[in-house]
Amino acid sequence: MLEKLHERLQAHTPRRLNPALPQAAVLIPLVTRPVPTLLFTRRAGHLHQHAGQVAFPGGKRDPGDPDLLSTALREAEEEVALPPGRVRLLGRLSDVLSLHGLSVTPFVGLIPPDLPLRPQLDELDTIFEVPLSLFLEDRRSHTDVITVNGQSCYVPSYTAEGHVIWGLSAMMLVELLAEGFGCPVSLDAPPPGSRLHHHPERRRSVPDIDD
Repeated sequence: MLEKLHERLQAHTPRRLNPALPQAAVLIPLVTRPVPTLLFTRRAGHLHQHAGQVAFPGGKRDPGDPDLLSTALREAEEEVALPPGRVRLLGRLSDVLSLHGLSVTPFVGLIPPDLPLRPQLDELDTIFEVPLSLFLEDRRSHTDVITVNGQSCYVPSYTAEGHVIWGLSAMMLVELLAEGFGCPVSLDAPPPGSRLHHHPERRRSVPDIDD
């Protein structure tokens, strides 16, 4: 399954946003357990921005980063002590525009299980894994309808062991599932029977990337 994912992502042509926008990158880490998982972080509760929000490791591009992959790997090392050399890159997904006007580029990578990862407690309070099957089977709790540039965007919301995964991270997951695994999911329409939670505009409370 993961080898097929690599093939599909290598054949995928992701969308690009305006290169003049401020840039950021995240790593979507797939843990190669017998039952694969996705690794997430949760922002520390004491932070002024994004407190308690779930996200993938990532952040703004530094002037010293030679490219956006370097940004994603550097941030993952800083935030969860993930050595860049333990990441096997599978591919890149489309840029996503954050609430702060950042062009965020997601990279998908495989990491081995049981690495001695630890959260950077200044920014995070926990690291956790969620079985990939939860997303492949589209076990969303509901669908958030978020208005972006006047268009309705149907963003899944997942609950896993008390954590809520939605917003920007869920938008990235939809493309990973659709393009990487061929799942019938889309941001353009909700699945039949999904409960809809309407948001009149894309608000500051929508989970976003750290800026």
